[in-house]
Amino acid sequence: MAKSSRMRWKHVLPWIVSAGLLFYVFNVATDWERLRAATEQANLPLFLAFTIADRIAFFIVWALLQAAALRRFVAHVPVRSIVAIRGGSELLRAVSNPLSDGAFFLGLRELTGGRLEAVLAAALVPAICHFLVLALQVTVTLPFLPGSFDSNRDVFVAAGITWVVVLALAIGVRISATGSTRIPGAKRVRNWLERFPLREIRPFFFGFLAFTVFDVVIQGLASRAFGVDIAWPALTARIPLLYLALVTPSLGNFGTRELAWAGLFSEFGSRDALIAYAFAVNSVFLILNVLIGTLFIKRALELVGEVRRARKAGEPAPAPLLRDPAEG
Repeated sequence: MAKSSRMRWKHVLPWIVSAGLLFYVFNVATDWERLRAATEQANLPLFLAFTIADRIAFFIVWALLQAAALRRFVAHVPVRSIVAIRGGSELLRAVSNPLSDGAFFLGLRELTGGRLEAVLAAALVPAICHFLVLALQVTVTLPFLPGSFDSNRDVFVAAGITWVVVLALAIGVRISATGSTRIPGAKRVRNWLERFPLREIRPFFFGFLAFTVFDVVIQGLASRAFGVDIAWPALTARIPLLYLALVTPSLGNFGTRELAWAGLFSEFGSRDALIAYAFAVNSVFLILNVLIGTLFIKRALELVGEVRRARKAGEPAPAPLLRDPAEG
């Protein structure tokens, strides 16, 4: 009964949070006349070009790096099959990020015969590398931030907490493995990490590093095209904080993205302009998520269906699903 209640709350919570935030943003904190005026100042063709490029690049980079992690550490699944599963799950991203990610990982598990390590590799290897890149992104930018420490307190606090967490985990795993002290779960974490040598993880780190540079540039260009001129160091340092805010459960990030942009970059534009920009970004992303999902959903369902039918019949999964024919 308790588990069923928790599951219901997981489905309902994004709707409640998003509805509340949207009501506050667009009915309490926003002057609609000034919001329309801010939108009219935007160079919409340029804004659309940069925003579409950002969303497409995000999809491609994550799909390819997750495919690489799965192929390198678990199973020789064709890249096109993983991209299809990821693409099909994007249809659900129009509703909720966790729902889309859950569908993707469930599809991967089906595709690899129910292997949990497939989900762990595709989820954790890219996620950990991306987290470290974001931590480095914030830290490197600190000396270049405009303004005083007080005006950038949120960035300094975020950087400090991030590295404290990283160091605490590293020290805990190290002490548990070599000393007399045993920290619950640390040995299991160390054994799991040893499956991924540093030389094997390096390409993922540099892949996300390159994508981060692109992401900062494209978001800076998109915001400028909308009439919001944010200093490059501030944008670079606060994008990771924006991603942290987007973890809040909501429908398509509506409400959370608007409040995050208005709060994080308040010194670089009016509240109405920042909210208008964030809302426009969300709207473009929503349309693209639906288009990407519609493009791939049929093939994704076919792949999962083929594997399920083979498993029910007691046969191995169809060979093309497990390795590329061109690879012999």
